[in-house]
Amino acid sequence: MADDIEVRLRAALDAAFDGFSLVRMPGREVVYTNERAAKLAARHREAIDRFLDDSAQTDDSAQTDDPAQTLEIGTSEVYEVKAVRMDDGLVAVSYRDVTERAQAVARTEELQSVTAALARAVTVDDVYAVMTDRLRPLAGWESLVVMLTDGDGGGQHLVVSHSSGLAEPAIHGLRPAALDERFPMSAVVRERRALFYRDIDEYLAVYPDRAAQARAAARSAWAFIPLLSAGRAIGAMALGYHEPRRFDEDEREALIALGELYAQAIERAMLFEAQRSIAADLQQALLPAELPALDGARHAVRYLPWTSGADVGGDWYDIIVVGEDTVAVVIGDVAGHSTSAAATMGQIRSALRAYAAEGHSPTTVLDRVNRLLVGTDPDAIATCCYLELHLREGTATAVLAGHLPPVLCHDGDAGPLRLRLGPPLGAAPDVQYVDTTLRIPPGSALLLFTDGLVEDRRFPIARGMAELRAALVGVPTDDPAAVVERVLAAGIGPQPRRDDVALLAISVDDATRDVPEPSATRQFHSDAASAASARRFAADMLTAWGLSDLVDTTRLLLGEVITNAVQYTVGDVRVRIALRGHRVRVEVHDAGERRPSPRFVDADSESGRGLQIVASLAADWGYDAHDAGGKIVWFELSR
Repeated sequence: MADDIEVRLRAALDAAFDGFSLVRMPGREVVYTNERAAKLAARHREAIDRFLDDSAQTDDSAQTDDPAQTLEIGTSEVYEVKAVRMDDGLVAVSYRDVTERAQAVARTEELQSVTAALARAVTVDDVYAVMTDRLRPLAGWESLVVMLTDGDGGGQHLVVSHSSGLAEPAIHGLRPAALDERFPMSAVVRERRALFYRDIDEYLAVYPDRAAQARAAARSAWAFIPLLSAGRAIGAMALGYHEPRRFDEDEREALIALGELYAQAIERAMLFEAQRSIAADLQQALLPAELPALDGARHAVRYLPWTSGADVGGDWYDIIVVGEDTVAVVIGDVAGHSTSAAATMGQIRSALRAYAAEGHSPTTVLDRVNRLLVGTDPDAIATCCYLELHLREGTATAVLAGHLPPVLCHDGDAGPLRLRLGPPLGAAPDVQYVDTTLRIPPGSALLLFTDGLVEDRRFPIARGMAELRAALVGVPTDDPAAVVERVLAAGIGPQPRRDDVALLAISVDDATRDVPEPSATRQFHSDAASAASARRFAADMLTAWGLSDLVDTTRLLLGEVITNAVQYTVGDVRVRIALRGHRVRVEVHDAGERRPSPRFVDADSESGRGLQIVASLAADWGYDAHDAGGKIVWFELSR
């Protein structure tokens, strides 16, 4: 009777568990085990022994709270091992096959991981990288082919978009296939359902004419999965396996679900790339197709887009020839990243070119562009650096509208130009921009750039400017391309970048200028504001030449002379300041023929003292008739 009960008990334990044993602890003496438990214990001896030792050492309170301790063993087959302490040092050890559960959990986790990776994928290549890196361990395939629909030609076809794991002969055998062709990829797209072939016999029974391709691929099982997005088949993927495969229901469902995820990701990435291509074309169309060659200087430019999809940056650059030896070097940035910002950038660039071509001064150019922008697009804001470079003189007049100053590289050093700063374009309708005139030494280089190079909301501009200056110290100033490459290689500013960047470098030739004396000439409109602009121009040049002690007297005398020119003549006024021996000579050229002469004044006179002041303070003064008409009133100061 007892033997019968024992036999029944053992049969019940074998039926209840995939493996069962009784072990006396310590010592791990096996009191009872069935065959399956013995085999599992032998295969995983070290892990189970350690598990039993830990279970035997569990204190009583732990046993009361959780008498069963659990361990999972195996990889291809997974077993849950439980140990329960009994009386007399016995431990009951049960083994339960949880392979399917573990595989389902793994598939779910992998599916979640794939979904997260696809959410981060931006381009089609990114999606294919996820398919290769994540789908292979999940599905266990040896080769992957993705074919997408192509509507070009006489009808829809499938064309290879990606392949992985195939030998060269098999890759070369992949040709476009018509959707109505007898071909498994065409069938799954046409019917929008997956096809699974567990071995080569199953496959060739349906597609006997594909025997040569099957042998070239050296595969024994296939899964053909439609790529469905919003119910539309955009293509199919083929997974090839070296060995026959049974494709259970869970695996089939997982592969079909992955196919839908991949289809959505591929379609999203294709839309992104199409939008990015349109944006890139628009950006390229709005920037100068070619910059003019310069006599006495060379230039190099680089545009680094950051924006994605249909977004277009508003950064721009330009070089405008405005005279025989004078060019306007321009760079700017419209706030925002959109087609609207790009359109505004195009309008600003066109307006700058038009006003510059009319011969306006840098301040007048920006004044007019600002009024135009406020009138046509009140919500737009743009920064701009407009630098008028006089190559023969070696001088420049620059205006900043909310923009960062260019960096001057010369004699192994580098630093930003010290320029007067005005508000951004579009900030207010009645802005009066103020210029700065300075020397540009021969053999030097200038770098103009947009703020994305040196700052963003998390990267302080002072740090970016310090990095830029450090990078440009010692740069070869005779090669503008080297200046640009030095900046890009230095990793300046925020990394990774979150804004577009435009760079424009210009190198001024280190040739001896054929000029009789250092000089600078500027033209001013015949209006009341010209007197202040002319005085500022003269003061800047004297400061650049190291003659700051003459600034106040020069400003005073020039103000008197140019005021007379503006009051009594029509047309523009040209001011020239030159170093002549031990004197500074200032000339004011206007179109009038009226001879200047001091007037008699007494203590009560309210005007008429201008030329008397000039005669009193100048070392010499006078006027000359100009060969082309008009006159030149001049004065000289000793230095």
